[in-house]
Amino acid sequence: MIGDWLDIGAFDEIPPRGGRTVPVIGGEEIAVFRTGDDQVFALVNRCPHKRGPLSQGIVHGHAVTCPLHNWNISLATGEALGADKGCTPTIPVRVDAGRVLLSRMAVLATAMAA
Repeated sequence: MIGDWLDIGAFDEIPPRGGRTVPVIGGEEIAVFRTGDDQVFALVNRCPHKRGPLSQGIVHGHAVTCPLHNWNISLATGEALGADKGCTPTIPVRVDAGRVLLSRMAVLATAMAA
């Protein structure tokens, strides 16, 4: 059901190995990433280490490197990789007919948690 999903734009507007942000009124900004193999992932836009903006990091494989302190974060789970510990919330995302859709409930939950 489309009512359960928020259309945030065209898939092609996210560059390969890049990210875009989605503001959430009263909540935390969401980062949406496109990998080199055209997978799409969404996370709350903050590193679990020092709250760095993950959307400004480098996407490699299915991970993003935080631009502040080089922590690697799994795009699928939000978990810090390697010896680092911590997790940032993930947001369910899908692509339908070339449009990127975020879970409405997950987006609303970021606003309630803020």
